[in-house]
Amino acid sequence: MDEIELKLQLSPASADQVKASEALPRTWRTVQQRAIYFDTKDRTLAAAGMSLRIRESEDQRVQTIKAPGRSAGGLFSRSEWERPVSANNPVIDETTPVQALLAQAGELMRAFEVEVSRRIWDFTDGDTRIEVVLDRGTVSAGDRQTPVCELELELKAGSPQALFDLARTLDGEAAARLGVLTKSERGERLAQALSPAVKAGPVSLAPDMTAAEAFQAILQACIKHFRVNEDLLFPARAPEALHQARVALRRMRSAFSIFGPLLGTDAARDLRDRLRQLAAELGQARDLDVLLQRAQPGPLRDRLRTEREAAYDRVEEVLEAAATRGLMLDVTEWASSGPWLGEPDHEKDRNLSARAFAAHALKRFRRKVKKGGKDLAHLEDEARHELRKDAKKLRYAAEFFAPLFDGKRESVRQKAFMAALEDVQDHLGALNDLATAPQVLDRLGIADEPEASALLAGGKKKALLAQAAEAHGDLVDAARYWR
Repeated sequence: MDEIELKLQLSPASADQVKASEALPRTWRTVQQRAIYFDTKDRTLAAAGMSLRIRESEDQRVQTIKAPGRSAGGLFSRSEWERPVSANNPVIDETTPVQALLAQAGELMRAFEVEVSRRIWDFTDGDTRIEVVLDRGTVSAGDRQTPVCELELELKAGSPQALFDLARTLDGEAAARLGVLTKSERGERLAQALSPAVKAGPVSLAPDMTAAEAFQAILQACIKHFRVNEDLLFPARAPEALHQARVALRRMRSAFSIFGPLLGTDAARDLRDRLRQLAAELGQARDLDVLLQRAQPGPLRDRLRTEREAAYDRVEEVLEAAATRGLMLDVTEWASSGPWLGEPDHEKDRNLSARAFAAHALKRFRRKVKKGGKDLAHLEDEARHELRKDAKKLRYAAEFFAPLFDGKRESVRQKAFMAALEDVQDHLGALNDLATAPQVLDRLGIADEPEASALLAGGKKKALLAQAAEAHGDLVDAARYWR
């Protein structure tokens, strides 16, 4: 069966406020749960987006296998199989996809455990029934632990709209961020001691998807990319996590541009503007991170470090604001059930196969990059900046749609095309640094400092222009793998 749920991440204080919320029924039940998650030594299930657990609760053991489903935004919609078991030993048979996965992958072993105290409310409003679950506890993998404090809203009857309505009500009483990681993903990150920043990974696109379904899957991946890095930002104030959070916002905005032919609503433009504003709010801290990497020890570096701490204070304030939390919920809701899904003028584009739409989009953005880079060595800074933005959109589109062009010949051509595109971006990026670094120094009020010249981007403009023009020519000549 499929489950549809919305996750909200809470602080301990917010969890206490949820308990006192008048929006929830005055009656609830509490259970203690311990779940053991299993996988092979080389993490076969995790690599396939699946999880297998045995949960102990009230003297009963239930085995649950979850497989990835098609989701929109932050809504989790997954296929799952449950069965009672008598011991903490998985039962594998042909009724689930696990048996086929394990055929040549080795034996299952314990990967990590989750222990939570669970409070459950049965929320009803007319025809709507939602199971509201507050989990507080820990995930353990070996000698490592991480806390769990989250709210799950699972739709039992009614419209998914009701999940968002209730989520916003609860967020108004107890600050709650959109949750994007399952407990199995939390455990996997802990067990594998994964890095303090997460780069964008491949998007799960299938050949039988429509363009609308591909857009939803891409937005979901971008939201997850942002939220995971947002959580990793503090308390360490990791520069790479901030950078990846900004990349996620750019990718999200690019997705709106790439899929413009099937959107065309004021809501889409509003969301893009809000995403742009959020990215700009994070920009000054990122600029300071870059300058600090170039600065030599001394008074100027000390001043930059002080400015950086103040900028990160501002970032933390922005990310904790209700507007930012609400933005992620708004994008999630709009992606899953927004008016764009019913607009008759764009029905044909929505129902195009994802692959056909991808080919059109890649052709469209390649044409823009080709035209915009004509006589690149003599372009003004502003025109070159527009070319750089179009090249980024082309690259994001190519990355988004990569799974749809996985034939042997396509893969070879795709690799060559991406290499040429990355080369263009690298040179345009270096030229952009030359143009904008003085503006950044001026904005920070340090342009006249004696040591400031060392912070400027390196390289000679004439040589960089020639290299960029050559890289652009290589890109134009690269075979178009989507034909």
